[in-house]
Amino acid sequence: MNYIELTVKLQPAKPFTEIFISALGEEGFESFVETDEGFQAYIQESDYTEDMEKSSWAWQLEGVAIQSHRKLIPRENWNKNWEDSFEPILVDDQVYIFAPFHQPKPEIPHQILIEPKMSFGTGHHATTNLMVQFILETHCSGKTILDMGCGTGILAILAMQRGALKSVAIDIDDWSIENTIENAQRNKVPLETRLGGAELLHDELFDIIFANINLNVLLADVEAYSNVLKPQGIIIFSGFYEEDLSVLQNTAKPLGLSLKSTKTKDKWMSAIFVKK
Repeated sequence: MNYIELTVKLQPAKPFTEIFISALGEEGFESFVETDEGFQAYIQESDYTEDMEKSSWAWQLEGVAIQSHRKLIPRENWNKNWEDSFEPILVDDQVYIFAPFHQPKPEIPHQILIEPKMSFGTGHHATTNLMVQFILETHCSGKTILDMGCGTGILAILAMQRGALKSVAIDIDDWSIENTIENAQRNKVPLETRLGGAELLHDELFDIIFANINLNVLLADVEAYSNVLKPQGIIIFSGFYEEDLSVLQNTAKPLGLSLKSTKTKDKWMSAIFVKK
């Protein structure tokens, strides 16, 4: 599976970087790395069309100059591309996410060592960052965890570091599953991984569910999540914009899920729902 890398240079970069990242996120781009001049956006080659890019530029041209360059990244070249662009991440002085070519920080309580292949969920994107913040505030000790759309496995790994009894990590992308397994081994935590989506959820129940995907998938699968969530269990959602919260609430409420709290960053939102 190959990826398209779209490099975008904006003048001025701020505040337009966040605006265009939001637009491309709506079009289906999966992950973003901000640069001094703009950002890089990534999407699977099979999901990309030129219309995605054109429609994102069409509505916000006044006051900003745009240059963009598109290239194909074969899966075997991903690690080199990653090393060129990845910077370590520190969240609330509690979680340090870094790669093998970075120095560890033993003074940070939770260190997560990752080396992604073609998977995403590195902590750079606002949604992953918000999820990490919520997990730091959540009692994980002795809990069973389900991580839907696990990406690099960061969230499930963090939950295990915080004392979770068991974490099941699920993703539709085979590279993400392979990478999650490798990252779990790097961090010396046990994870159960499964390749697929909500169709894999059956009778097993969980105390906490992480679902950092996108709004369409969340709306389609929230009932399946609710069915495997224990009473008084929580779901931490992310991957949607502030203005979409009411849509998610309206879908979740008939399933016995009530909104508990939210966090926002760069117009992205994460929300905790509790099951009655």
